[in-house]
Amino acid sequence: MYLIGLTGGIASGKSTIAKRLKKRGAVHLDADRLAREVVEPGEPALEKIRARFGEGVIAADGSLNRPALGSIVFSDPEALTDLNGIVHPAVQERTRALFAAAEAENPNAVVVYDVPLLVEAKLPYPFDAVVVAEAPADVRIERMVRLRQMERAEAERRIGAQATDAERRAVATHIINTGGTLGETLDAVDAFADGVPGLSPRR
Repeated sequence: MYLIGLTGGIASGKSTIAKRLKKRGAVHLDADRLAREVVEPGEPALEKIRARFGEGVIAADGSLNRPALGSIVFSDPEALTDLNGIVHPAVQERTRALFAAAEAENPNAVVVYDVPLLVEAKLPYPFDAVVVAEAPADVRIERMVRLRQMERAEAERRIGAQATDAERRAVATHIINTGGTLGETLDAVDAFADGVPGLSPRR
């Protein structure tokens, strides 16, 4: 199995890169999606959250009440640490199981693990390559304002709360600039993919 870690700041074009690599034959795993799955009703992590934070963070239908939980953890660093101590191990367990399943199905599988917080979380996985999606901050802000209808000040705050470009570059084996046209980004992804064993040729 060839394991690619894909990261980048908010609105940096990670999904465009992931879709192109998937089209070339890669298996795509989304860390954010896994983080949502491990706290669904019936999952052990949700019961641990209930035990730590109380019934007030559980909605009437038994699902996680994210706004209620957020109001607690984002104003209390200790509570946030406790939440991460519940969710992160559950995500890592699910991730390792999916890696193993992909490799069992195809020993030569190429897996793209899309992790926005790869740098911040200091993940323990043996990546064969770490691809960083990178675009200038003003381009990313414009994308958030135009495509996500986000207030400019909020877009700037979110960028400021994440790892810096320099911190991401420090762990990167490949940097893909997504600040230009879509075609330029896809060409750069293809150039990277051409060097990955197991991916299909360009079409």
